[in-house]
Amino acid sequence: MADNALTDLTIAEARERLDRGEVSARELAEAHIAAIEGARALNAFVTETPERAIADAEASDARRRRGESGALEGIPLGIKDLFCTEGVMSTAASGILDGFVPTYESTVSANLFAAGAVMLGKLNLDEFAMGSSNETSHFGPVENPWRRQGDNRALVPGGSSGGSGAAVAGRLCLGATGTDTGGSIRQPAAFCGVVGAKPTYGRCSRWGIVAFASSLDQAGPMARSVRDTALMLGAMAGFDPKDSTSVDIDVPDFEATLEDGVAGLKVGIPAEYSLDETPDDIRALWDEGIAWLRDAGAEPVEVSLPHTAFALPAYHLIAPAEASSNLARYDGVRYGQRVEGEDLIDTYARTRGAGFGAEVRRRILIGTYALSAGYYDAYYLKAQKVRTLVARDFERAFESCDFLLTPTCPSDAFAIGEKSDDPIAMYLNDVLTVPASLAGLPAMSVPAGLSGGGLPLGLQIVARAFDEETMFRAARAIEKAAAFDARPEPRG
Repeated sequence: MADNALTDLTIAEARERLDRGEVSARELAEAHIAAIEGARALNAFVTETPERAIADAEASDARRRRGESGALEGIPLGIKDLFCTEGVMSTAASGILDGFVPTYESTVSANLFAAGAVMLGKLNLDEFAMGSSNETSHFGPVENPWRRQGDNRALVPGGSSGGSGAAVAGRLCLGATGTDTGGSIRQPAAFCGVVGAKPTYGRCSRWGIVAFASSLDQAGPMARSVRDTALMLGAMAGFDPKDSTSVDIDVPDFEATLEDGVAGLKVGIPAEYSLDETPDDIRALWDEGIAWLRDAGAEPVEVSLPHTAFALPAYHLIAPAEASSNLARYDGVRYGQRVEGEDLIDTYARTRGAGFGAEVRRRILIGTYALSAGYYDAYYLKAQKVRTLVARDFERAFESCDFLLTPTCPSDAFAIGEKSDDPIAMYLNDVLTVPASLAGLPAMSVPAGLSGGGLPLGLQIVARAFDEETMFRAARAIEKAAAFDARPEPRG
C-alpha cells in the first residue's frame, strides 16, 4: 500500500488493516513520519519524535503478535504540546518553557499509550493555549493546509489546538489530542475541516496538562471522523485520583452506540446563536443541518439561552483570572527560562517579561486586575454569577430537548495576521463555543460543508453533562447526511 494511502486512512480503517495483518504499525508510522517531513512548512509540530514513533510501533507490532492488542494499537497520533510527556520536551509553546523536559507523563497521554498509540511528536499551539488562531506560539504560527479559492494567502488553523487541527487535516497523523478551554478544540476543528470533541468537564483528567484556566480546561480528541473521535475519547477518559476535578464515573463504549441514530430525539435550536453578523453561508448550513436531523427522525424545537450574549465577556474575566494565578509558578526559580536580575524580584520580572509573549502578558494583566482588591466583586465575582446563569440556561433548554445544534464558528478561517492587531475581533471567534465551556458540557464540531470561499465550516452539537453518547450519535447523523469529503491540497 502506498504511503499516501496509509496517511489517508481513518483510525477505524487503520485498526482493521492492522488487525488483518495488511499493514504493520511500523509501516504506518514510517508513512506518517515521511508526511511530517514533507509538510514542515505548516509548522504543525514543535517537536518531532521519529525515533520514539518507530520504537513505539515496533513494540506495538510485537504485542499484536502476542495477541495483546489495545484499543488504539499501532495508531500514530500527535500530542498537543500542552500535555507533559516523560522524556520529551513539553513547552506549552512558550519561551519560558523552551527546553523543559518533564520527568512524568500526563494521565491522558499515558492512557493513550497504554491503549497502544504511537507518538509522532508534540504539536504546536497558541502559547499556554491562549488564542484563537495559533499565532501566539513562541515557535511561530501554524498554517492551515486549506487555502481560500483564488487566494493563496496562508490561513490560520484556529486555536489554540491549531497544530492538532492542521496535522489531522494535512494527513500528518491519524488523530491528535487537543485541549478546550473556550473552544480550542471545536474552533480549529471547524477551520480545518476535521472532527473535534470536548467532553464533559471532569471526563478526562487534567493531571499533567499545563494549566490555563483550571475550571474550564478539558482534554479531547481531534480526528477525521466521528467514529475516530469516539475511539480516542474512550481511551483518553477515566477517573484519576490525582486530579481533584476528575469525576468517578464509568466510561461508556462511545463507539458502540454511534449508529443508534437520532430518531425520536428532540434537537434544540437556540435563537440567540443567530448573530446579526453571521454570514449567509453559515446560516444556510445551519438550516441544512436542521433539515438533515429532521430527515433522520429528530424533532427540531426552538429553545432559548438568554444569557448567551454575556458568556463571552464573563469568560474573558474568569479565564484570565485563573491564568494569572496558574502562571504565577513560572518565576525562573524551579524550572524553565531564568533571566538574572539585580535581586529576586527583578529576576522574577525579567524572567516573566522575556519568557511570556504579548497575549499571555495581556491576559495575566487582565486577570490580576480582575482579582485585585476593590475589583474582585465588580468583575470576577460578577462573571462567576453570569456563569451560573449560563449553565442554568442550558439546564432549562435540556428540559425540552436532548441535544442542541448550532454553528461552531461565526466565520470560516481567516488569513494569518488579519486579526492580530485587534484582540476583541480575535476573542469574538469563540462567541459560539464559550457558553458550553462555561457550563462544562460536552460539545463537538463536525465538518458539514464549505463556505463561499471553499473553506470548511462546522456544525456544533452540545449535549447534557456526561451524555457524550447522544452527542456522538447526533454528530454521526450529521456526518452521514453531510457526506463531507473535501480535503485540502497537499502542501510542502
